[in-house]
Amino acid sequence: MNQTYAYKILRACEFAAFDKDGQFTGSPVDIQDGYIHLSLAGQLQGTLDKHYTDGDMLSLVEVELAACGDDVKFEVSRGGARFPHLYNTLYKSAIRRIWPLKAGANGQYKVPLELEDR
Repeated sequence: MNQTYAYKILRACEFAAFDKDGQFTGSPVDIQDGYIHLSLAGQLQGTLDKHYTDGDMLSLVEVELAACGDDVKFEVSRGGARFPHLYNTLYKSAIRRIWPLKAGANGQYKVPLELEDR
């Protein structure tokens, strides 16, 4: 697939460690599955709705896929859609932008407006 960016959702504790260490080796689910789960912009709301419902503060990081080289594979996942999976450490140098995400009054997170059209 010809994509420029993918996105990783990090819980507050994960982002704090990533910010301090400059690298992220994965959440418990990522480590269990053997790769870091990423989403394309159009897949983000579904990922938020399915996996992030506890009201924690989150950070959304935009990953420049070219900086990850051949370590990103697009594989069939939820609903038959192809999702990007990073088979390596995510380094801070691959991050282009960061958005803080806070759940609304209904407990649901929303994708940043500038990503809704991608």
